[in-house]
Amino acid sequence: MPPPQKKRWESMAKGLVLGALFTSFLLLLYSYAVPPLHPDLPSTTPEGTPSCSPAPDESETTAAATNGSWSANGSSPGGCRPRRDIVFMKTHKTASSTLLNILFRFGQKHGLKFAFPSGRNDFAYPAFFARRLVQGYRPGACFNIICNHMRFHYDEVRGLVAPGAAFITVLRDPARLFESSFHYFGSVVPSTWRRLRGRADKLAAFLREPHRYYDPRGLNAHYLRNLLFFDLGYDSGLDPRSPRVQEHILEVERRFHLVLLQEYFDESLVLLKELLCWQLEDVLYFRLNARRAPAAPRLSAELYRRATAWNVLDARLYRHFNASFWRRVDAFGRERMRREVAALRRANERMRRICIDGGRAVDAAAIRDAALQPWQPLGAKSILGYNLKQSIGRRHAQLCRRMLTPEIQYLMDLGVNLWVTRLWKAVRDFLQW
Repeated sequence: MPPPQKKRWESMAKGLVLGALFTSFLLLLYSYAVPPLHPDLPSTTPEGTPSCSPAPDESETTAAATNGSWSANGSSPGGCRPRRDIVFMKTHKTASSTLLNILFRFGQKHGLKFAFPSGRNDFAYPAFFARRLVQGYRPGACFNIICNHMRFHYDEVRGLVAPGAAFITVLRDPARLFESSFHYFGSVVPSTWRRLRGRADKLAAFLREPHRYYDPRGLNAHYLRNLLFFDLGYDSGLDPRSPRVQEHILEVERRFHLVLLQEYFDESLVLLKELLCWQLEDVLYFRLNARRAPAAPRLSAELYRRATAWNVLDARLYRHFNASFWRRVDAFGRERMRREVAALRRANERMRRICIDGGRAVDAAAIRDAALQPWQPLGAKSILGYNLKQSIGRRHAQLCRRMLTPEIQYLMDLGVNLWVTRLWKAVRDFLQW
């Protein structure tokens, strides 16, 4: 019989080996879930690779979209045909998950072809988008809708859709966006979070001395400065005095047919409905992926100014498109806009009474159906969700469930292979992260 001391050492050795193997597994999984890529080095499709080549009947629709059925400023004259080729550049923390749900529903309703990522719910973000990242991509293939998170690369995206595709994105007040991103993503920016350890109010400490806590070369540092500029494919560390900043802003204006604003979401949807020649039912929504409101005000006036100054590139971008947004509203007609926004809100309220048990969003712990549980940030369950009413008429049952389904579950319903995301979730649930 071996002595007890030897058994103890053998048990410790086995534990160390198993621990090392488990740690290696987690690191490998994390490398898939959050790839440590070089985000400033795009990996493009080889020159000469065929781009999207629409079939003849599709080309007629494309020509109509380009040559008269929809004007350059988005007006839709009587008799227009609904546009079905759409690129949505999904920015972070801008109500983009709500808009994603709208696009999922429209595409599913009309049997459209989505360009989906493979294995994950984003296109290898924060790397630049590349066509090879699309599930089932073949040179020359065409897709109707592209809408998952990516770091935008115009030429790569352009090659997947018909020439008349509508390009849209959404922006948010940069100070408010920064506050939301800081709380949602801060814990996955280890160099910053480690330096803030022990601070009672991490957000205030960071904004008062950002250069003390921010390492631009750190893992996931892009989440904490000029995130809109980064998502749109530009250098988020540009010198604000560089002429390239204004050049990039004007490039966004040329490339995108509509830039929505999170703060004026209903007005934005009215303009989107007009641009795409859709019906009111197509743009109904419930607010998804919303964070529980904090007990204290999110940003004081001082911290708001500091957050705006820290995200100065995003601030310039937002100011530009805030101005152009209201010029577009003026062209649409202020009184007409008020009427259409009121109609949208009445329709949303009607769906709220039909669909939502209790009539409001609830904490994750109160959600009864696992299929309606939203994805949560690491270390917190701050994202709200909904409970579906148990007795809904046949006419609305399917629409209600689709309107309340979070992004991950909806992607799986649409047949997307999310093995990396699902495995990462299983590990997080097991470790209670």
